[in-house]
Amino acid sequence: MSEHFSLPEQSKILQQVSAKSAFRIIVGVSLAALLFLVWLIYWKEGAETSYSWVPYLPALNAAFNSLSTVFLLLGLNEIRKRNFSRHMKFMTSAFIASAMFLTSYVIYHHFQGDTKFLTEGIIQYIYYTILITHIALSVFVVPMVLSSFYLALTGNFQKHRKVSKWTFPIWLYVSITGVVIFFMLKFIG
Repeated sequence: MSEHFSLPEQSKILQQVSAKSAFRIIVGVSLAALLFLVWLIYWKEGAETSYSWVPYLPALNAAFNSLSTVFLLLGLNEIRKRNFSRHMKFMTSAFIASAMFLTSYVIYHHFQGDTKFLTEGIIQYIYYTILITHIALSVFVVPMVLSSFYLALTGNFQKHRKVSKWTFPIWLYVSITGVVIFFMLKFIG
């Protein structure tokens, strides 16, 4: 692989961090993010003030999730062609789109608090099935994505492939269902 792809200079810094320490940091950051999001969505009241642009953030979130989905699929296509450089660019773009989603999501829920799905009947069960699986898998996707990136950036491509075989479908599912949830809330709920 090294004949086709060289690691960025910054990744040499990561190689100095032991895998055990890196994974501890990844789990710690992921757990802190999870606890913060649970507090933000379920216990924190919405802000007393709001801005005219806040109601547009869910659509922006869906756009970021859609971009992440597209970049993930493009990255998959490039790795199948063994174009490692383009694969890394698309996966980095998917990561950035997901990070932008998370930032916008946090801002929205700071102002709005929890969002309720008010429609009843069979569609309610479908919505909650999608929502629960989306939330459950999103808990795991953050440490998995960070681990995949760490392994790739440190040149441990064998372990990167093993982790990414699980990370990719979960990340893709979370991105796609994020968009589905937006549309269900917007047009049904």
